[in-house]
Amino acid sequence: MDRRDKQNYYLDIAQTVAERGTCIRRNYGAIIVHNDEIISTGYVGAPRGRKNCSDLGYCIRQELNIPRGERYEMCRSVHAEANAIISASRRDMIGATLYLVGLEAETGEIVANSCCCSMCKRMVINSGIKEVVIRDTLDEYRIIDVSEWIDNDESLEGKMGY
Repeated sequence: MDRRDKQNYYLDIAQTVAERGTCIRRNYGAIIVHNDEIISTGYVGAPRGRKNCSDLGYCIRQELNIPRGERYEMCRSVHAEANAIISASRRDMIGATLYLVGLEAETGEIVANSCCCSMCKRMVINSGIKEVVIRDTLDEYRIIDVSEWIDNDESLEGKMGY
């Protein structure tokens, strides 16, 4: 019997979570796994009680032509990684893995060359998560050791986007 490798198994679940997103630009799904147990999930959406971009029918970042990875203070949504972290206990996240998948809202295609934004990187670092696995294609992914984000602090370089 052919079984999907464990990384893609969890990425498949994160991709299904991404489909719940309410952004009209890009939707991400995140799951946090520790000791082979899913401890939390998160997807892109406005804070509880606020209208989503899908409800409003527009994305202010899209209207302002803001490049991906920049000016997230203009976004109405809470990111998938942040929602997953908010919903988990820190003691459960220490040493855990976060799986992340991005989908283009219009086409449903996997977002090429995804990464956490600088705000989410900081939350991932402080949560105690050890590694982040990001889907590049249906079968290919990258594994990022979070210590790389600590050692290579892009905020000191003034780097924008990802």
